[in-house]
Amino acid sequence: MILHDLLQIKETELAGRKKITLRCCMAAGCMSSDSKGVKQQLENAVTAAGLQDEVEVRGVGCMKLCCEGPLVQADPQRALYVKVTPENAPAIIAGLKGDAANLPQTDPDAAFFKHQLGIVLANSGVIDPERIESYIAADGYQALHEVLNEATPKDAVETMVKSGLRGRGGAGFPTGLKWGTVAKSSGAKKYVICNADEGDPGAFMDRSVLESDPHCVLEGMAIAAYAVGADQGFIYVRAEYPLAISRLQIAIKQAKQYGLLGAGIFESPFNFNVDLRIGAGAFVCGEETALMASVEGKRGTPRPRPPFPAESGLWGCPTLINNVETFANVPPIYRKGAEWFASIGTEKSKGTKVFALAGNIKNTGLIEVPMGTPLRTIVQEMGGGAPGGAQIKAVQTGGPSGGCIPAQHLDTPVDYESLTKLGSIMGSGGMIVMDDRTNMVDVARFFMEFCMDESCGKCIPCRAGTVQMHNLLDKILKRQATQRDLAKLEELCDMVKNTSLCGLGQTAPNPTLSTLRFFRNEYAELLQPDKYGPRANGEAKPEVVAK
Repeated sequence: MILHDLLQIKETELAGRKKITLRCCMAAGCMSSDSKGVKQQLENAVTAAGLQDEVEVRGVGCMKLCCEGPLVQADPQRALYVKVTPENAPAIIAGLKGDAANLPQTDPDAAFFKHQLGIVLANSGVIDPERIESYIAADGYQALHEVLNEATPKDAVETMVKSGLRGRGGAGFPTGLKWGTVAKSSGAKKYVICNADEGDPGAFMDRSVLESDPHCVLEGMAIAAYAVGADQGFIYVRAEYPLAISRLQIAIKQAKQYGLLGAGIFESPFNFNVDLRIGAGAFVCGEETALMASVEGKRGTPRPRPPFPAESGLWGCPTLINNVETFANVPPIYRKGAEWFASIGTEKSKGTKVFALAGNIKNTGLIEVPMGTPLRTIVQEMGGGAPGGAQIKAVQTGGPSGGCIPAQHLDTPVDYESLTKLGSIMGSGGMIVMDDRTNMVDVARFFMEFCMDESCGKCIPCRAGTVQMHNLLDKILKRQATQRDLAKLEELCDMVKNTSLCGLGQTAPNPTLSTLRFFRNEYAELLQPDKYGPRANGEAKPEVVAK
């Protein structure tokens, strides 16, 4: 394929568009509520009304407001129908002809949508994820063509450095620095890996991107491979994401057919292939060295670093590992420029961040906001606050590796440094809201139980420490613990955090530590007086009378 072919595909696709488009969400959440049946009945209703030449029914990816699915939007009318059933199809078609569709709708200009800025999710809910032509019509693969024909690998790395993009997998490591390290590493063979092993409870950001816009991830991986000198890529995705896997398989096949993957891409010397590796769902395989072990067919356990994957990774070769959202940012950066991307966000946290907004909140779904957006804007305005008249008590960011941020800190800007100061992390993008009916000790126990179950058991601090911390939290909740048990819990948190081998163990104490920091009174209320030490309320210990 050459540039002329790419532009011809785009022109043909746009010329074939019809006067009215009905976009029907076909992401996993809406499909679980029979959006497939909705789409089929919409197509039937269009035929019955004789509007085949005027109306296109398009299956699209996530339309973001997941709590109101299935969602259907009519363009250019912009009517956004919620909780649509197959039986609603005739009324929606009647609404296109001017008859009022007496169906539940929501305002497409409401705060939930107004505060969003789509970079990663720009095509989500707009294009058909199973048609490469739909992606190309949205300027897809133009960035890859420009990089291959107008930039050297060194130029490509420098663009990423200038953009200020930081890895969206959780640690926030500068992407350009990581690319540069792999590019400089010597080795006849190099690899690029997309980490799609999203395992945080309540998180569905990466899944939604793969279901909604798989080609943006493939294009981002190809640009990264050119920059670092790799010719083979792997996408490591968990088996619990069958729809994402299916759409990735379709996308890879289509890209190969069009010559956008494989040998001589855009008639250049650059070759790049992508294969899928399906993970069994072990949370620890989100850690890059455990992930690589799993790709190699070994048990998914982490190894000490250094050496880092950038120098010695998959099969001992230099390996670049970024997550789904990081790769999805790549094509827009090269299409619109590093300066454009760097102008969004804060001084040290550039661009936008995708979050899965869930928990005790009115509007749950997928959001993408500029870095630095206050938590209050996300939770109160976009999320609509807690339902049933309750008050927001805390927001959990970063999943099992993160922390609970109390309501008094809702004006905190969402960026890497600000969240770290509060004992939490950005993480991959899970954001769980809790109201004033939530027991924070119970929250700490839930996340500790998750880490305990998901520990690979390789190192003793994590293997044994998480069990002991979970037992102590359980003891506190059963009102059987004393102040000494609480002190032991804090001691264990410090030990596990500082001595575990990998990120799972090192961050497992975070939810407990953050709840102890901001909600210590809830622990104290559950403690029993200690006969041999200070009481929970600070009173002097009783005299021990010898028998």
